[in-house]
Amino acid sequence: MSGLSRINTSHLARWWRSIDRVTLICVCILIGFGYILMLAASPAVAVRIGASRDMFIFKQVVFLVLAAVIVCATSLLSLRGVRLMGWIGFALALAATFMTLVHGIEIKGARRWIALPMMSVQPSEFLKPFFAVVTAWLLTERRTRPYLPGLLVALGLFALVLLLLKSQPDIGMLSVITTVFLAQLFVDGLSLFLVGAGVASMVAAFIGAYMVFPHVRSRVERFLHPAVGDHYQIDTALRAFGNGGLLGRGPGEGRVKDLLPDAHADFVFAVAGEEFGMLVCLFIIGVFATIVIRTLLKLLRENDPFIAVATAGLVTGFGLQAFVNMGSTLHLIPTKGMTLPFISYGGSSAMSVALTIGLVLALTRNRPNETRFGQFTPAPTPAPRGSS
Repeated sequence: MSGLSRINTSHLARWWRSIDRVTLICVCILIGFGYILMLAASPAVAVRIGASRDMFIFKQVVFLVLAAVIVCATSLLSLRGVRLMGWIGFALALAATFMTLVHGIEIKGARRWIALPMMSVQPSEFLKPFFAVVTAWLLTERRTRPYLPGLLVALGLFALVLLLLKSQPDIGMLSVITTVFLAQLFVDGLSLFLVGAGVASMVAAFIGAYMVFPHVRSRVERFLHPAVGDHYQIDTALRAFGNGGLLGRGPGEGRVKDLLPDAHADFVFAVAGEEFGMLVCLFIIGVFATIVIRTLLKLLRENDPFIAVATAGLVTGFGLQAFVNMGSTLHLIPTKGMTLPFISYGGSSAMSVALTIGLVLALTRNRPNETRFGQFTPAPTPAPRGSS
């Protein structure tokens, strides 16, 4: 890395010196696990649906390569670039999410996807990172612009997003975005009383979803009453962890991928448990925890409110998505079809998570000479020796 030494003042050299390399390494580890587990899980799924054994592998390799490029490219952004991407991306994702209600393809009673050549896209996946950036700007900019009704506009956008997600319906994504928004309000300084009121409203919304949506009621009842209903997928996943034990049965020796229709996606963590064992699963959990905890600890020293609020929302969504996937697979929470970041199969998920981590890296870079508007000011030139 001699070309990126401290005497090099190029944009790339400044990026390399300022980036959180530990988080970047953790992302590379997750992408590596995503490739390995796709080799293990996807051929059996592809054969079961009558496709080529390597179909999912080839697609996921493309997705993971694009994800790595997106992480690095997004992390190069200045603060101004982050805000600009947030607003443009949010507008496009919001419009595309609305289009799913009109021209979306219906899968299992929900309209969440738009069909494109060679793949389908879930626009709501991209709402998560861009929503966090936009609401962070609205919540914090009112400090310098008192005339801007940032909180009211943020609440309005939040209500619009919830209405669209409820219409699809996508209760899981709705829950994640609600949690992200509450976390941002808390970091922004909202009183504990109002945060508690928000949590209470969220609980009331869950109760309403339980009463209104049959698929939500079915999942909750199956979680609360294990002896009632169909638990084939969860029982099979739990048996896979038992079969794997501490060190696993070995690469390619697992059986859960032959039994679960979503072994390459929602239940890929069960494949990891069976073939690589509990130690590898704990290592994966540790990598996710390192990204989340390290980022939150960095925010304790952050003086820019926009960076703190935006990053808190982004990393909350990232960590919650990982927890929901692994918790569902381990039957710690009711089942919810949510991918494991960088590891589960899926183009929309890989791209949106890459944007999330890229934005986190861009926001948490060490930028001593950058103003809050994203412009670099030259460092002062040291006085020559001998001058007074």
